[in-house]
Amino acid sequence: MSTGRVIVVGMDGSPRGDAALRWALEIGAHAGDTVRAILVRPRDTLLPGTSFAIQPHGRVPEAGYSLDAHVRDLGVETAATVETQQVHGDPATELVTASADADLLVLGTHRGGALSDLVLGSVGRECVRYSRCPVLVITPEAANRLAPA
Repeated sequence: MSTGRVIVVGMDGSPRGDAALRWALEIGAHAGDTVRAILVRPRDTLLPGTSFAIQPHGRVPEAGYSLDAHVRDLGVETAATVETQQVHGDPATELVTASADADLLVLGTHRGGALSDLVLGSVGRECVRYSRCPVLVITPEAANRLAPA
């Protein structure tokens, strides 16, 4: 008896992360699969030479944010099993680590001008380079185009 696939989705509480999760639930996953939504809260890191500056790691949901509630509130129906996980650490490192037990890693990205289209965010870039499974990077526009009617 074969087990279903595991699809890991990097979440940050943004519309880009939501689009990636919707794609995974509506298109990527089937009955028997597991979709694992992972929110990585970065550790606060002091910048060299300062005692107060925090190194930014992109968008971080506000205190009190519940990934479970957020996923539930998206209201996407799926035959897959949905799991949520919140961890602390470097977002790229944690997602690459999670990719070791996954069949697919799904990340959302923005659509911008010509320059931003050429530059993948640092987390996305590291995941594409070092992931141990295939990586799908999808914009909200592309996710909407591929959504079931």
